[in-house]
Amino acid sequence: MENKTTKGTRGMVELALMSAIVIVMAMTPLGYLKTPFLSITLLTIPVAVGAIVLGPKGGAILGAVFGATSFAQALSGSGMSAFLLQASPLGTAFLCFVPRILEGFLCGLIFKVLRKANLKKTAYYIAGFSCPILNTVFFMGTLVAIFYQTEYIQNLVTSLNVSNPLTFIVALVGIQGLIEAGVCGILSSIISSTLAKALKR
Repeated sequence: MENKTTKGTRGMVELALMSAIVIVMAMTPLGYLKTPFLSITLLTIPVAVGAIVLGPKGGAILGAVFGATSFAQALSGSGMSAFLLQASPLGTAFLCFVPRILEGFLCGLIFKVLRKANLKKTAYYIAGFSCPILNTVFFMGTLVAIFYQTEYIQNLVTSLNVSNPLTFIVALVGIQGLIEAGVCGILSSIISSTLAKALKR
């Protein structure tokens, strides 16, 4: 039996390692597959794995790390967020951090609830798929809520030939959103269940 100090130290080490993985992926091609508008992000994989293995709090912290890497990209002038930063720095910070923190927390919470309901095997897959789906829903919902009327987004609306926020989200996310959910969901489920067995969780 581990005492509380040992368990807490191990949890901090595991969280630090998962945070390092998020940062390394964000700084290399491993983290993003570039597309004309939005990038397909694979960073929901370590967030989901951490949320499942470490719990909702760990998921929220890893989501914040994910958000920090997104905001760093905006500050460096990379991607859509760089254009949004010019329109509203505070709105961009909210967009980068809050959806990612929520996705990590809720992914961990979903797994925790399902596990308590004796659905452990199913829990890995449902929680694993929930993370990229929640990321897309929260990110796009926040994007539309804060930035839909900005010149940059309206230019995208025109180029995509859509007429309202919902069709804009569907057109912008499209197939890449399904690819992201599928790839990240499957890998998150497999990695987290394997890691949980190795750690005897």
